[in-house]
Amino acid sequence: MSMDVGGGKGGIKSDINVTPLVDVMLVLLIIVMLVAPLIQQGVSLTLPTASNSVAKPDTDDQTTVYVDANSRLYVNAIEMTEAEVVARLRSMVESNSSQTVYLKGDLDAPYGAIMQMMDALRAAQIETVALITETVAPLEGAQ
Repeated sequence: MSMDVGGGKGGIKSDINVTPLVDVMLVLLIIVMLVAPLIQQGVSLTLPTASNSVAKPDTDDQTTVYVDANSRLYVNAIEMTEAEVVARLRSMVESNSSQTVYLKGDLDAPYGAIMQMMDALRAAQIETVALITETVAPLEGAQ
């Protein structure tokens, strides 16, 4: 039941017109939906492929270490030196209930850089390390 203020026809209507508000909100929603996938958190890597890997979704509470093609070391997308990596990982594992650390190494990273990160993980007393790879779809007709 709405009521017009003022007498007769053509008086001032006092209800709120929400149509412009809805239009603006829909435009903002579309912008957020388009921009959100473009904002990628992490380090740009070309991961090696494996045919028998299991997909592991990225979550905020996991600890991920990266080794890029230039042998730079990262912990949760923050570049660090090897000494900083050990200290940071010790504090993160102590505060986190999960003892698993995920290692993402670039396909073009030297083997020595990957082993340097593995050594840093061992120095931080981390025993469970998951190596992350890209999953390769099996070839059709392959037995």
